[in-house]
Amino acid sequence: MNCAGKLYVLIPLLCFGAKEAIGMSAPKKVRVAMCQVLTVDSDREGNFARIEKALAEAKQGGAQIACLPESAVLGWENPDAHRLAHPIQGKDAERFQQLARRFDMMLCAGLDEKDGDRLYGAVILIDRVGRILLKHRKINVLPELMTPPYSTGKAEDIRTTETEFGRIGLLICADTFTQKHLEIMRDLKPDLVLVPYGWVAQNKDWPGHGDKLRDVVAKAAAIIGAPVVGTDNIGTMTHGPWAGRTYGGQSVACDANGNVIARGKDRAEQVLVFDVPLGRRQSAAAQE
Repeated sequence: MNCAGKLYVLIPLLCFGAKEAIGMSAPKKVRVAMCQVLTVDSDREGNFARIEKALAEAKQGGAQIACLPESAVLGWENPDAHRLAHPIQGKDAERFQQLARRFDMMLCAGLDEKDGDRLYGAVILIDRVGRILLKHRKINVLPELMTPPYSTGKAEDIRTTETEFGRIGLLICADTFTQKHLEIMRDLKPDLVLVPYGWVAQNKDWPGHGDKLRDVVAKAAAIIGAPVVGTDNIGTMTHGPWAGRTYGGQSVACDANGNVIARGKDRAEQVLVFDVPLGRRQSAAAQE
């Protein structure tokens, strides 16, 4: 792979390999940034400018992994994404790869993916030298919110990959509502799970709606038996039956027991940097 050029490859997924087999010894904790960025529908350049600013702040805070929200480039449930989104590999993914290299950070980025006539909600995990380690396509897509709707990912495609920080898995927002998805992830034995969210509600339901996000992430961590980091958007939906609803932030991270270890501000842009204890919950590891 030529890291300095424009040609990149999606490296093979390592779902069950031992860390020692690839020369890694996972640390006991990792410094993570939850980047609550303002996402404006269809404003690719403005959204990337805000993402870049957030990543610079994350780097200043010592973050080793920076986590962005769902559909952070074009906005969630935005029908314009059918014509604006790029493939993976493609221009948006390449910009994220460049940012990962520039800031020397692992990056978890939620973005829309065009594949032929299909549009997917996706998330990619990029290492510090700009390689895409893992991609996940959203499974629970709420088809009633956009015409035509997002195409659906497959539960059997839920994966993890070995990294310098241990085994990391990816899900997206409503995927964590489904017990089966959490159990599949649990059986992959991750050390850490990263989840972009587009957690939205009517204005009158905030700030209380953030407690529901906290409960969803806590339940996911407890079932999976590993820490879960969930990063939410800031902004307003502008299309579809939920137009006018607000993304309220309150991003949340929980440890392997489901205890909250970090929580973002309500309806405010924020880069929250904190340490996440890595690894399986003791009781879960014993059962395995």
